[in-house]
This record gives sequence, C-alpha cells and structure tokens, in this order.
Amino acid sequence: MTKKVRLKPRGRQTNKDEKNILSNLVGPDPKRRDLLIEYLHIIQDTYGHISKSQIATLAELMKLSMSEVYETASFYHHFEIIESNGQKKNQIHFQVRVCDSLTCQMYGSAQLKKEIDLLSGSDYTTHNVSCVGRCDKAPVAVVGKNTIEYATPEVVDRAVKNKNIKPAKINPEPLNFYLKSGGYTTYKKCLANKLKRNDIIRELKNSNLRGLGGAGFPAGLKWEIVSRQKEKPLLVVNIDEGEPGTFKDKYYLENKPHTFLEGMLIASWVIKSDHIYIYLRDEYHACLDMLHSEIDSLSQYFSSKLPKIEVRRGAGAYICGEESAMIESIEGKRGMPRQRPPYIAERGLFSRPTLAHNMETLYWVRDITEKGSDWFASHGRRGSKGLRSFSVSGRVKKPGVHLAPAGISVVELIEEYCGGMLDGHKLYGFFPGGASGGILSAKYKDEALDFGTLNETGCFIGSAAIIVLSDKDRARDYALNAMKFFVRESCGQCTPCRVGTEKATMLMQSENWDKKLLKDISNVMRDASICGLGQAAANPLDSILKFFKHEIE
Repeated sequence: MTKKVRLKPRGRQTNKDEKNILSNLVGPDPKRRDLLIEYLHIIQDTYGHISKSQIATLAELMKLSMSEVYETASFYHHFEIIESNGQKKNQIHFQVRVCDSLTCQMYGSAQLKKEIDLLSGSDYTTHNVSCVGRCDKAPVAVVGKNTIEYATPEVVDRAVKNKNIKPAKINPEPLNFYLKSGGYTTYKKCLANKLKRNDIIRELKNSNLRGLGGAGFPAGLKWEIVSRQKEKPLLVVNIDEGEPGTFKDKYYLENKPHTFLEGMLIASWVIKSDHIYIYLRDEYHACLDMLHSEIDSLSQYFSSKLPKIEVRRGAGAYICGEESAMIESIEGKRGMPRQRPPYIAERGLFSRPTLAHNMETLYWVRDITEKGSDWFASHGRRGSKGLRSFSVSGRVKKPGVHLAPAGISVVELIEEYCGGMLDGHKLYGFFPGGASGGILSAKYKDEALDFGTLNETGCFIGSAAIIVLSDKDRARDYALNAMKFFVRESCGQCTPCRVGTEKATMLMQSENWDKKLLKDISNVMRDASICGLGQAAANPLDSILKFFKHEIE
C-alpha cells in the first residue's frame, strides 16, 4: 500500500499578505510575550473582531503556539473570535452590548434589549454583558466604545446608524491647574529626599487607610512588607473595578487623575520601584485616552525623573480584579488566579515582589502624607476611622459617588447624601458591597458600613457599592441576577466555583427553592474555591435564606 504524501504541513496555515498586514498594524515583538493582549486589542479595535487566521498569524509572528494565543483571546469577553475575516479591511462589525447587571435590571435592561433587537434587524447584533460601571445612570448600552447612559432603543439605534462608536471625551483637572494649586509638591519633596520613607509608611499605618478595592488590607503594612523584600519591587495599580454597583474609581479618574497619579508616584518612591503598571478596565475607554495624555504631560514635566509607567487594558473579565489574576493578565495570559503561597508581595508580576493597590487607595496617599494621619483618621462614625467613597445606585433620588465618614449607616447615607428614597418607595433591602457583598434587609439600616462591621450577618462592605432595593423589588430576583453574573465571570479553574454557580443558578430559578441542597452548594463553594469569586458568590444566596425567607416560602 502506497503511503499518501502530505502536500501541506499540519495545522492552520498563515497567509503571507495577512502576515505583512498584521506586522505593519501590530508590530509584534516576539520578546514581549506580556504584550499579547495589547496586540489582540489592536486587531479587535481595527476590525471589530479577531479571525482565527489572524490568531495563527499573530502566533507565528510572536513565536508562540496558536493554542497559547487562542486560549488567551477566548478567555476574555471583549475579544470576538470568528472563523474567517470576510469583511473589508477596516470595516467595523457592529455589536451592541446591553448591561444586564443589578441596577440595570432594576431600570429595565431586559425590555431595553428586546426593543433594540426589534429595531436592529440584521444591521447589527446585540447581547447582554456584565456591569460596565455606570450604575448611577442605568440602564446602559455600549456601541463600539461609545457608552450610552440612560439608554433608550432609539438612541442606541441612532448611534449605530450614525457610526457613533467613539467614547465621549472627558475633561479632567489638567496638569497645569493641578500644579498651580500645589500639586506634586509632596512628590518633589520625595525626589529631593526631604521626606523619609519610613515616616510616610508610619503615617499610612496610623491613618487606618485600607485597601479600598474590597479586601481592606492595611495599606501601610502592605508597603512595609514589600519594602523589606531584597529584589527591587514593581507597583501595579488595579483599576479593573468590575464589581456590579461599583464606579468610584472611574469618578476620581475622570475628575482628579493627578491626585491619584501623585499618590501612585509617592508609593513607587517609598518602595523604590522603577516600573509601574496601571491595569484599566476596558469599559473605561475615555479614561484610557486621558491617562495616556496626562502621563505623557507628566513625563515631559518631570523629564527623566519618573519611573517607567505602562497602561494595560483589561478585556472584559471580572476575575482580573483579583490581584493575582490581574498579574497573569498583565503578563499576557488568561486571568486565572494563582495559588498561594507565594504571595505577590514576595513573588508577583514577572516573579518580582509586587505592591498591588486599588486606584482609590492611592488617591488618598497625597492628602494623608501632607495633612497627616490624624486628619484622615478623624473622620468616621460608630468607632470607625477614615473616609469611604460609596458608589450608590438603585431606588434613591441622587445616585452617584458620595464621600462619607466610615461607619455611616445606610439610612444616614440615603437621607444625608442621596436625597432620600424615590417618591413612593420604602427601603426594603440593600447590597452593602456589590454583588459579592450579600443582601441585607431594612432591619440592618442602622448598622455601621465599614470593614468588619457586618461580619455577624455574613455580608461585607467590600468596594462600598451600595445598591438600594425598595418595597417594589424582590430580593430573590437580584440574588439570582448576582449568581448569573458569577456564572458568566467564573474563570472555570476550580470545580466548586464553575459547577457550583451553574447549579445554584438553575435551582434559584425554581419558584420553590431546595434550601438544603442550595446550602450544601454554598458551603462547598466557600470552603473549596481557589479565590474570592467562588468563596463570595454564595453571599446573595445565603442572604435570601437568612433575611428574606418569606420570598421563597
């Protein structure tokens, strides 16, 4: 029997013309494996999708296996992978993304999507996505990079037909204005060694400043641990606030970016870091352009005195808010949480000691360094110390970011800062910390909102995302919404989270809940999940079993 000769090598073949196109478009550096996601963004931004042939070509240009590139691209929601690139060059494929998370559901996102589908015909496609960080302006839809707040079907349809796909420009406090008001004075003192690193760390520790991304780890202690490492550390800034209900980082970034940037630079000086990575969620398109512009201005102003600063885009993965998953993403990989130990303070990004901080935590560094720890710690109620930026949405008259004393109660927050409940609505319950923080009934309206104060209830403040429910709502509907969110956002690495969220979602859609089975699933997820996503995913479910039993009986 004659053996058949193979005329072509195995696997997907690359096209010489496409290789030239991608080489000119992306300019991939095979030595920079960590830039893979940035290169995928360039292709996605240019064509509106990524074809499998482009994945094969990019893999060849970067000297990677196609599976490495494909598994990374397919992990992130914002990369649309298609079989072939049949569209004309530079023609954008329109997609409309409709947020279906907690507050958007409250304000009719399901009906919004149905009506957009009726208008769209075959001109464009629509699909639901997780929270896009505009909960105070719900419902929200996204056309290309254009985020439409208080969205209506007509406005969305008009944006598509007019090809209005670019983000609206923002006008933050510019560098010149910040400098005139005394900005970067403290950082200049650092560079001139007029301040001592240990003194700044001590002030942070005394101020009770904690990680404001949700974990609440003491900031000063974290700096101290990283500073003690032998190898020069890296600084990573986490602005991937994907927790449903959270939008405080976006607010500060859009309004006072240089207050944050100065705090970031002070932190890099204290820990002696020469390289900073800013990880920005992909939904904040206007912030991306602004950050690049302001950092360029800052680099020119300080000449060669700044550490190297790189801005990296997320690609639509909530799990990358977890610090080790974020580090994996910055390295150009799937955002899969790492096993601990080692902790990232010892071996983090590129195996170097890493200080990872939420953006708002760094926002307060300048003021605490200038005004002292007593100034920050003097704020607070019910024994708590400091200030908290609450992202408030739901059934209140004035949703938005409200700066209030730590330890304030939800009823005080609503009445003193949010203008009260909507007319005709009474407080029924609230999420104290976004989707993962659980749901409390109105019985807990006088409890202090701060780290650790809600432990006995099984809930937590987390990123301080307050979503207010009224007597017009059913808490179980929003618990189900939260669980569906966790199904979508689970990285799939561990079975308790991957299977547990899916099984719980199925059971929670029944009118009569199997309480025993749901409790068993909750316990397994808490005890056996690798990271905080799976461990906290059951909080809304457990809250219904504890505080809203009447809704499921």
